[in-house]
Amino acid sequence: MRSIWNGAISFGLVSIPVKLVNATENHSVSFRQIHLTDGGRVRYRKVCELDGEEVTAADIGKAYEGADGSMIPITDEDLGSLPLPTAKTIEIVAFVPADSIDPLQMDAAYYLSANGVPAAKPYTLLREALKRSRKVAVAKYALRGRERLGMLRVVDDVIAMHGLLWPDEIRAPEGAAPEAGVKVRDAELDLADALMATLGEVDMDSLHDDYREAVEELVAAKAAGEVPRRAESEESGGKVIDLIAALESSVRAAKEARGGEPEEGGEEASVARVTSIADRKTSGRTRSPKSSDAKKSTAGAGKTAAKKSTPSGGTGAKKKATARSTAAKKTTAKKTTAKKTTPKKQSGAKSAPRKRASA
Repeated sequence: MRSIWNGAISFGLVSIPVKLVNATENHSVSFRQIHLTDGGRVRYRKVCELDGEEVTAADIGKAYEGADGSMIPITDEDLGSLPLPTAKTIEIVAFVPADSIDPLQMDAAYYLSANGVPAAKPYTLLREALKRSRKVAVAKYALRGRERLGMLRVVDDVIAMHGLLWPDEIRAPEGAAPEAGVKVRDAELDLADALMATLGEVDMDSLHDDYREAVEELVAAKAAGEVPRRAESEESGGKVIDLIAALESSVRAAKEARGGEPEEGGEEASVARVTSIADRKTSGRTRSPKSSDAKKSTAGAGKTAAKKSTPSGGTGAKKKATARSTAAKKTTAKKTTAKKTTPKKQSGAKSAPRKRASA
C-alpha cells in the first residue's frame, strides 16, 4: 500500500517514525458524462474569467475570497511559514475511554505503519500500552494544508488512526426529532424487542453492496448488446400501517429468513400476542354463577320438564281431565262428611257397656 504521509508519532519524549496509509477504498461504480447526440465524452476545461484563456495546472494557484469578492493570493510558502507543530507530527494529547468519542466525529480511517527498523520497538510499546489500558489516544496532526484531530486505536496488531471532526463542526440535532408527542405502548416495545432478538447479530463480512453488483451486471449486459430486464419497483412510502401488525409480520419474516421453526400452536405461536384492554377487563370479570342463578336455572328446568310431561291431546282430552278432577273432588268431600258424623255414634254405643260392667 502506498503511503500518503510520512512523519512521526509524538508520545511524550518518544518519537515513532510512521507512514500513513489509507485504510479504506471506494468500490462505487463511476460514470462519465457524454454528449447524447454522438456519445462523445464531455470534459471540463479550466478557463480564466478575465481573459477567457484555458490555463494548465502549473498556472493555477490558490487564493482566499474576501467578503467583497476580492481574491487574496496565498502561496505554499505563506502556509509553510505558519507555526504548525503538527506539520510532520501526530501529537498525542490525551488517552481517553473509547466510548467518550462521539461516533458523529468519525471521519476517514488510516493505518499507521512503522517506518524503518528503529521504529519497531517504540511502535510495539505504544500498541501494547493501548491494548492493556483499553483506551484510545487523542492526537492532533496536519494533513492537506490544515490541522486535524485524530483518534489512535489498535486493530489486530496495527495502530489505526481515525480522523475526527472538531467538536464545533458537529451540528446540533435541532428540528430532527418528531415535533408531536408520540407515546409508545409496552406491547409495541415488546414486539420491537422480539424483532431485535430474532434478527440477532450478523457477520459484517457477509454484507455486500447489492446495488453495485446490479449496476455491474447492467453494464456487462449492455456491453454485450443485451437488453437488461427492468426490475419492478415496490412502492413503500406514503402508506398508513398498523404498527403492531407490521412488527408481528417482521418477526415472522425474520424467523423464516433465519431458518427458525414456529413453536407449538402453529406459525402464530412464535409471535408475541397482544391482548386488548377490553379483552383483559372481560376476562378479569368472569365469575362462577351464584346460588340464586342456580335456583333459577333449576326452576326453569323443572317447568320445562312439567310442560313436556303434560299430555297434549287437544280440547277433548282437556275436558275429560277436568271432569275427572271434579268427580275426585266430590268423592273426597263425601268421605270427609262421613268421618265427621260417624265418631259421635260410636262414642255413645261404647259408653253404655262400660257403665253396666262397673255396676
